[in-house]
Amino acid sequence: MKKAIHTKNAPAAIGPYSQAIQAGDFLYVSGQIPIDPASGEIVEGIEKQTEQVLKNLQAILTEAGADFSQVVKFTIFVANMDHFGTVNEIYGSFLEEPYPARATVEVSRLPKDVLVEMDVVAYTK
Repeated sequence: MKKAIHTKNAPAAIGPYSQAIQAGDFLYVSGQIPIDPASGEIVEGIEKQTEQVLKNLQAILTEAGADFSQVVKFTIFVANMDHFGTVNEIYGSFLEEPYPARATVEVSRLPKDVLVEMDVVAYTK
């Protein structure tokens, strides 16, 4: 079983992909960047960008009937590893133990030149 998930409470896909795909008991959420879905604008600064990315992920999880407690894997992409501490602190404020597995990678560039992007995999059973 494979089902596309879409919510207006997160930015629309900016390419040929779904916000998320439910495949059996797993939910694969596409990378989210810090676009405010109400305005369509990118929020400014690493703190606000990180919060917006997490809110966008949360909205998609909610649409699928899930939440952060069901996330088993996060991937975080940052444009500058100097932001890691700030991103990590804000990321941690959205989660509770047991924390999901995670990878954090510095990349040379992200879509729309944002500072952070995240994707998740959740176990929804």
